Amino acid sequence: MDGCNVVATVARATVLFRRRRCGYAMEKFLKRKAPSTGNTSNNNTIDINNLPWDPSERPKIRSYDPNQRDEVRRKYLVRGPCQPRGHEFPSKVIGAKARRFVVNWFDQFQWLEYSVKVDRAYCLPCYLFKDQSGNHGTDAFVTDGFNSWSKKDRLKLHEGEVNSFHHKALKKSEDLINQNQSISVALHKQTELMKSDYHMRLNASVEVCRYLLENALPFRGNDESENSMYKGLFLGTLKLIGRTNSDIEKVILQNAPKNNQLTSPMIQKDLVTCFAEEVLKSIMGEIGDDVFALLVDESSDVSRKEQMVVVLRFVDKYGIVQERFISVVHAMDTSALSLKSALDALFAKHGLSFTKVRGQGYDGASNMSGKFNGLKALILNDNESAFYIHCFAHQLQLVVVAVAKKHDGVKDFFDLLALVVTVVNSSCKRKDMLRESHKDRIQEEIGNEEIVTGKGLNQEISLIRAGDTRWNSHLKTITSLISLFPEVKMVLEYVEDDGDNGASRLQASGLLSYFKTFEFVFYMHLVLTILGLTNSLSQALQRKDQDILEAVDLIRTTKAQLQMLRENGFDQVLEKCYSFCDKHEIVKLDMMEGYVNTRNPRKRMNISNRHHYNYDIFNTVLAMQIREFGDRFCEISTDLLQNMAALNPRNSFSQFNKSSLLKLSKMYPRDFDEKERMILEHELDIYYHFIYNDVRFANLNGIADLARSMVATRKHLSHPLVYRLLKLTLVLPVATATVERCFSAMKLVKTDLRNRIGDDFLNAALICDIEKEAHAKVKTEDVIDRFQKMKTRRGQI
Repeated sequence: MDGCNVVATVARATVLFRRRRCGYAMEKFLKRKAPSTGNTSNNNTIDINNLPWDPSERPKIRSYDPNQRDEVRRKYLVRGPCQPRGHEFPSKVIGAKARRFVVNWFDQFQWLEYSVKVDRAYCLPCYLFKDQSGNHGTDAFVTDGFNSWSKKDRLKLHEGEVNSFHHKALKKSEDLINQNQSISVALHKQTELMKSDYHMRLNASVEVCRYLLENALPFRGNDESENSMYKGLFLGTLKLIGRTNSDIEKVILQNAPKNNQLTSPMIQKDLVTCFAEEVLKSIMGEIGDDVFALLVDESSDVSRKEQMVVVLRFVDKYGIVQERFISVVHAMDTSALSLKSALDALFAKHGLSFTKVRGQGYDGASNMSGKFNGLKALILNDNESAFYIHCFAHQLQLVVVAVAKKHDGVKDFFDLLALVVTVVNSSCKRKDMLRESHKDRIQEEIGNEEIVTGKGLNQEISLIRAGDTRWNSHLKTITSLISLFPEVKMVLEYVEDDGDNGASRLQASGLLSYFKTFEFVFYMHLVLTILGLTNSLSQALQRKDQDILEAVDLIRTTKAQLQMLRENGFDQVLEKCYSFCDKHEIVKLDMMEGYVNTRNPRKRMNISNRHHYNYDIFNTVLAMQIREFGDRFCEISTDLLQNMAALNPRNSFSQFNKSSLLKLSKMYPRDFDEKERMILEHELDIYYHFIYNDVRFANLNGIADLARSMVATRKHLSHPLVYRLLKLTLVLPVATATVERCFSAMKLVKTDLRNRIGDDFLNAALICDIEKEAHAKVKTEDVIDRFQKMKTRRGQI
């Protein structure tokens, strides 16, 4: 090598060294301590997930910690401007005319925000970067807000020319979201191979997260160290994917860069959040700016935290009633005012408005349905069209509870029934005796050809314990007791002879004595008959698409069946009792003999057995049931429901009544003004003529079928005001069964072994688990895009 080459080589090495040193110094200068997303002792550091939603409540950007400002900006940019499209914008007099904000401005000016609290408009990009420019002057769209609704040209004037501060703020917003243009990324320029590996690695983590979410499975293991045999389902499933695909195996886990494996708990939480936000985005897109009903209930989780579940009921674009879970909120205080404040924050977060609420569904708790200070009353103060309906399923439960409390014989039967289940199921040995004895009896009956065999028949059964909150679950308990009656008697006889102590033996002896009485047999079949009649109604009220008119018809039908049973059903129940007594060798009573009170045999009653069982028990219990039905469901006779009944298409629209539907429109002043009611009066005539003569509407069973048929035939476009009435009727809630199902899902997600799940992670996981259909439609690329925009990532795509 000659001297010139040596000099050139040394010069290149010197330049390369200086560049590397400069880059290292720049990286060291730019690198800051990562801000915490939780509450810390630093007063300037805030929780990034609890940023104010309303523009008027946001502090200035320079008030945030310098290390956190870009993270705050990115959070607002990913979430987008606050645009409550469903809000009913108030009017104010400007000059001689009433003016208000126009919702179409959101489409013309993508940067525009609106504050529901102060009725003013703001600019999101200018708010985010106003302080950064060094210009601390006043700007109506940043500080005070704009509310001169008569001067739309001010919006265009705010945008200004190409070099205006607004356009510069827009450019800074785009640059902040586009991480490929950041200095830190430029210093660590990735090759195409590195980008491809990162995308494959991230895609694998996303798919693992999707699988665990849709099955409500835990993510982490107790020990995730290198030497652990079980590192949790997230790492285990990711490893499984690698074993089945060699290309993925080369870029994940130990084959990935140590600082970019995309498996940390923080990465997992970010991915879960991305899935949940995509699901909520689709749900909010379904609702749009349409009306909806609000279903709310509270329950404690496994950590004894009071959780408030929020479900929205609405009619989608196909005319189908939907009930969608949108959030679970940790309620620190369960007072009505606190719950209303939590709902205000939740609605602001998703761009919803209480002015669009057209129905409320709660249980009977005072903080929910209180007439003066409950959540119902607080919402009605803001919106008189948010009609409240007490949960029909809860009312049905109270009907049974009321009878069980008021009638001594029924109360004793339920108490002893629960005691029998407890005694029989209190040990594994007794349960095994029950199962084996039942198995032997079934085999003997099959051998004697007394019962038929087939797929799904003669399965192993057990004595079912009734639920505390669902009284119709007693139906399963009674049916299982009837099926296992010989085996239950055998277990009780065993306890009577060989019980653990004198108390248990005495208890079993008392239960056996009660089992041998005709009174027990009669109460068992009477309660079984009543619960059987109400079970169809109970099951129907669990449906998400159940409309209030159909529910009212079912209630009336059930009440009529109970009345028919009271008038003509005693002999049928008595025949079933005699058949049960013959089968199980229980002494039958002659109904014509004098009644003897078993508790006080010396006291003469001077009545026959038939009089006692027919009038004192059968008629009395059914009269209580019928009376409770009338008291609990008294609201079904209100004007609102009577007017809604005019929409019922059954029997060729026999209940159609024009005046009732016009009265119904007056009950919704926010949805129909005077001009629209005049148009509706003429539209109803045309609607009835076309629908009545259209064979496609000839055999409809309810208003739910009517709504679907109108959308399918595009009649909802020809008669928009009638369809609006139909949607208002369908939106009115019937029961809070969907909320109860959400609580059941919460027990699967947050268990005793996962009792330290944070509120944000619990909420996101529940959204994905409950809304499985929407979760399945979430695209992987959308999750990846949202994940990349959340914060600065080491890898880029």
